[in-house]
Amino acid sequence: MARKTRRGGARTPAAEAAPGASAPASAATRGRRPAFALLALGLGLGLALAAGWWWQSARPLPRERGLDVLLVSIDTLRADALGSYGRADAGTPLLDRVAREGVRFERLRSHNVVTLPAHANMLSGRLPLSHGVRDNSGFRFPSELPTLATILKAEGYRTAAFVSAFVLDSRFGLERGFDVYDDRLGGSEVRTEFQVPERSAARTVEAARQWWESAAGGPRFAFVHLYDPHFPYEAAEPFRSRYATQPYQGEVAATDAALAPLLEPILAAGDRSRTLVIVTSDHGESLGEHQEMTHGIFAYEATLHVPFLLHAPRLLRPRVVADDVAQVDLLPTLLEALDLPGPPGLDGRSLWPLAFGRALPKRPLYFESLSSALNRRWAPLYGVIDASLKYVDLPLPELYDLAADPKEGRNLVASRPQELEQMRALLTRLRTVDRGIRRVEEEAAALSRLRALGYVAGGGAEIKERYTDADDPKNLVTIDTRIRQVIERYRAGDFEGALALCRENIRERPEMPVSHLHLAYLERARGNLPAAVAAARRSFELQPLEAEAISLYAAYLTEAGQADEAVRVTTPYLETAAPDLDVLTAHGMALARTGRFDAALAAFERGRGVDPTNALNLVNEATVHLMRADAGRARAAFEAALAIDSGVARAWNGLGVIAMRSGDADGAIRAWQQAVELDPRDYQTLFNLGVTLRGRGRLAEARSYLEAYLREAPRALEARDIARVEAWLRSGA
Repeated sequence: MARKTRRGGARTPAAEAAPGASAPASAATRGRRPAFALLALGLGLGLALAAGWWWQSARPLPRERGLDVLLVSIDTLRADALGSYGRADAGTPLLDRVAREGVRFERLRSHNVVTLPAHANMLSGRLPLSHGVRDNSGFRFPSELPTLATILKAEGYRTAAFVSAFVLDSRFGLERGFDVYDDRLGGSEVRTEFQVPERSAARTVEAARQWWESAAGGPRFAFVHLYDPHFPYEAAEPFRSRYATQPYQGEVAATDAALAPLLEPILAAGDRSRTLVIVTSDHGESLGEHQEMTHGIFAYEATLHVPFLLHAPRLLRPRVVADDVAQVDLLPTLLEALDLPGPPGLDGRSLWPLAFGRALPKRPLYFESLSSALNRRWAPLYGVIDASLKYVDLPLPELYDLAADPKEGRNLVASRPQELEQMRALLTRLRTVDRGIRRVEEEAAALSRLRALGYVAGGGAEIKERYTDADDPKNLVTIDTRIRQVIERYRAGDFEGALALCRENIRERPEMPVSHLHLAYLERARGNLPAAVAAARRSFELQPLEAEAISLYAAYLTEAGQADEAVRVTTPYLETAAPDLDVLTAHGMALARTGRFDAALAAFERGRGVDPTNALNLVNEATVHLMRADAGRARAAFEAALAIDSGVARAWNGLGVIAMRSGDADGAIRAWQQAVELDPRDYQTLFNLGVTLRGRGRLAEARSYLEAYLREAPRALEARDIARVEAWLRSGA
């Protein structure tokens, strides 16, 4: 049982007291030192890992147990996109107010430039070297490591997380310690490189606000993740028009506005508020700097430097902190603010002293970017910042003096060889604790079985021992530009243009799995299912432990009439303790297509055990019941799915099918309209709705849905129906 927290905190010295600071604590807690390990590494002869170094103040700093905690992480938010960090036309008045009334850290950097590892850093206080999560897929946060949620829950907090994109789905391990982990994204359930399921900031904030208000009356912790600034940039009005030539900034401004229902009541309370607010980001966005359009390849300041704001007027006075600080410092900082001890072995340290003008020793900052190595077979990027020097370890190494060259335009490798070697040695020492690049370990057995079955010969796109200049991301960044253009052209409906760019990437780097995945999507979309299967198989062969490659290959085999082969491909992965949900889904649908309905239902039931809050498992079960003509069980499963997440489009589509089969055309139309509103690209629902409206004489309404169907339907699967719809539209009947 979680023990209850006690109220009260340490006495605030008069010289540093903030308005409304807490009453004195007992003698047992007064002057407690935070138990936070520190990476106190520096250049020179005294280089060492000082894991037992403690900060001790001559006078105790104000802390208070039992404060509410609201952690807001705005995905892909570079620091200089906010007005408080210097942008004049930022359009971020709410976040600028948080900065103005609180403590703004000028130079906080991430350790990763992709979402899942960066959030693992901030929620655990550990570097990726120790927690082992190195990319957005293929890794799970270790179940034995404590996080901010598990710590606060043990202290009696009610805890909830509200995430806005699949990359933080509960399956990746960060859900532990949360009473509520709301990863219900609704809308489309299809996950591809071209369409990552997400929900808008407004929807996520509303869900968080409702929980926040319902949990009032005791200590509460809410983690709110907003994804909107992420590519592609499609801000809602009026921000789309206001920032027509700066779409990324439009997303940032829209996110600021979306936060108002949650943040404004807290800010309005002033020093009466019992909430500690933290605003930060996982990483930034390059926006064309160094030829990188988004993020995930390089680790320049555009993607490492993120905002970090602390707001708690009852404890903190406004201040700007210029020191270099790190993402892993978030957890120990919050724990000290709450007068709670930290777990052993943390890589971060508390920044609470800096928030009051106290000094902390300088220390180096480790960073990495491994997605390109794991998913594209490019060279991995590791680096370190020490004082003003920044070293990037690649086949073509880089050294910058950030004080003199903040835009990193002058590589000093040739002119400062001694400092280059010192920084290289520092990075080597930091990496001595590296756990290595280990995907989900249980899948190694699956790989062995696949080899025995003759499916794969190699071990996938893992880190190699040696790379050449040809593997350096700086020499391959044009490929990344084309990858983004492939996605943009696909979304614009230019499949042929997207295919041409995709094939160009494959010609240049034939062993790059992501391009074969893209080729598979595009071939299917334009109606060439055999080519789609071949491309999906190649991607699968190149990374046989990647869930997206496995599940896509199996799904395309099933669509191509090779469901038995799809069952064989997916079976080796099911002997793990916690198989990937997408792979389970592909396996179950293949079983259903072969008529093994009971086995398919068992697969989906197992999926519910892997992720009980995922409505898709119930939708899949309902689909199998429909295939068996069991409308009663199908309806119950669809309704149970909607009870979990009312935004699941496929469940509404299924209810429409049941209503139509029972003769309730009006009910079917209502259900399908709801499904199309949630997922306007679902060609099956568009067809159902268009045909039904046409049959009832509502021709004008039917036309819009049937035209949308023609835009979305894959010809390989829908050739006969496409021909019928085209004939109807030509005749106008």
